[in-house]
Amino acid sequence: MSDHDTTEEFLNNLPELEHGKSFGFACHPGVRCFNACCGDLNLMLTPYDVLRLRKGLGHDSKKFIHNHVNISRTPGIGFPMTQLRMLDNSKRSCPFVRDEGCSIYENRPGACRTYPLGRASRMGDDGELIEQFFIVQEPHCRGFEEDKEWTSNEWLKDQGLEAYNEVNDRYMRIMTRARQAGVVLDDKKLNMVFLALYQVDNFVNFVKDMKVFDRLDVSDERQAAILSDEEACLDFALDWVELIVLGSSENLQPRK
Repeated sequence: MSDHDTTEEFLNNLPELEHGKSFGFACHPGVRCFNACCGDLNLMLTPYDVLRLRKGLGHDSKKFIHNHVNISRTPGIGFPMTQLRMLDNSKRSCPFVRDEGCSIYENRPGACRTYPLGRASRMGDDGELIEQFFIVQEPHCRGFEEDKEWTSNEWLKDQGLEAYNEVNDRYMRIMTRARQAGVVLDDKKLNMVFLALYQVDNFVNFVKDMKVFDRLDVSDERQAAILSDEEACLDFALDWVELIVLGSSENLQPRK
């Protein structure tokens, strides 16, 4: 069973939060369990998580990955996956948690922002995105005793999840299409995908050194944004990965 299947099975065993329905929750230092959820985690990091975390820390991708990341491959199709490395102590603590709370709160990963919801997204038969939300109510959590009420949309907006989910859903679509097409990444393509999505600072240099824009139909305006802004470069990187892995991309065409 793949990690994706395991996650989906886990979520399907939780109570679903129906569209428009609300849940009560708040997390702050006054809650008795504050920081209790920040350890003993298998916290997967998306490409956007890695970009935000390392930029917030002022690290280049090589330093961040070496210090904080475990790398694996998705079963079957061989895409790269990254996981935050917990501290080697009895609590398997997050390396960024402090007594006063999260030290990288502004750039915390999407999974931390989504909690206490679980979010499952998948492609429907018509290619449209289907998303479901589930309540992750762990025994230790006292946040559910707070009075603040949220719908899923209100929670996602409050936690600043739009950019996180957009990038994650695009990567999910690429992997889903690859799985449907029977694609398995060889080591060369694995390394290219990892460079493009998880080492955006180095991918910018690759784009310049290999004169990538000479072979692709990319407007001058977009080229300038890609070379000057890492979030714009990650957006391009997803198109690039789609093109080299699947042979075509809606947003990126070879130059004629």
